[in-house]
Amino acid sequence: MTRDEFNTFCASLKATSHVVQWGNADVWKVGGKVFAICGWNDGKDAFTFKATDLAYEVLQDQPGVRPAPYLASRGMKWLQVYDERGMSDASLRDHIVTSYEMVVVKLTKKMRAELGL
Repeated sequence: MTRDEFNTFCASLKATSHVVQWGNADVWKVGGKVFAICGWNDGKDAFTFKATDLAYEVLQDQPGVRPAPYLASRGMKWLQVYDERGMSDASLRDHIVTSYEMVVVKLTKKMRAELGL
């Protein structure tokens, strides 16, 4: 997945917003909460997302996938795909959707209603 494809996909999810921060990273949010990030790793795109407990345990040791720098070190279950062999584009999209849904479910009922979610 390219950065442009990542941004197009994240933009297709309902009620998302995009900011560029943290050293030119594309940061995607829903309800003001981050669900996906595309930044750089040794000059290549790296894709970061919130993971379920099971996905975190299973995927963190796969080639091309690691606990997300900074986020995972703070006890959060976020993964980063930093090499194309880490997972297919379809799997990455599935994990981004799961991350989005995990964030949406934690938003207040009022916020979800305001966002039409």
